[in-house]
Amino acid sequence: MHRPAPFPQPLGQPAAPRAELAPFLTPSLATVVSGARRRALRDGDRQIDTAHLLHSLVESDPEVGAALGGGGKAARVLGYLVQRSIGYGLRWQRSVESSAAGRLLPAVRGSGVRGSRAASGWSPAASAALTEAFHRAAARGDAQARGTDVLAGITADPECRAVEVLRRAGIDTAALRTRLAAGSTAPEEASLPPEEAEPSQQV
Repeated sequence: MHRPAPFPQPLGQPAAPRAELAPFLTPSLATVVSGARRRALRDGDRQIDTAHLLHSLVESDPEVGAALGGGGKAARVLGYLVQRSIGYGLRWQRSVESSAAGRLLPAVRGSGVRGSRAASGWSPAASAALTEAFHRAAARGDAQARGTDVLAGITADPECRAVEVLRRAGIDTAALRTRLAAGSTAPEEASLPPEEAEPSQQV
């Protein structure tokens, strides 16, 4: 049986500096986190939210793209993410992304990811997703979290912004969550029927 690896506690404390998180991230996931930070700054957002994380994950982590179902589905997800500043994404501006994960996931209950106790610089939902990713890595005995761990943390919160984007892109988030929980990234029936997926809003 794996002995749980230590994982960082800073997400429930004051903001976690990049250098403080780095030892707990694979190199590719460190690139993802850096990309999400840059995207939040470029978008003028006060916090990194789950949509920032998802955008960076899909762009930078091939394993995450494969989990979503390959090039076509990943491209559709990106098609929605790049429209953050228009359409449905407009309502996200100047608002804080809350989280349902604190009441759904045993791993993050009591870890300070909800409300004002969430780490500065991260939305409560993004903090919850990262906290869950660290718990997943620790449970299997890994010292570092991977991109698919973060994706699993994101999909565990049905109310977060990233899950809304995935649904709009036709991804069956329940099936994706089940596969990731089982340690599999191979898509089976991971997408909604075409008539249930919303049409692209690209302009």
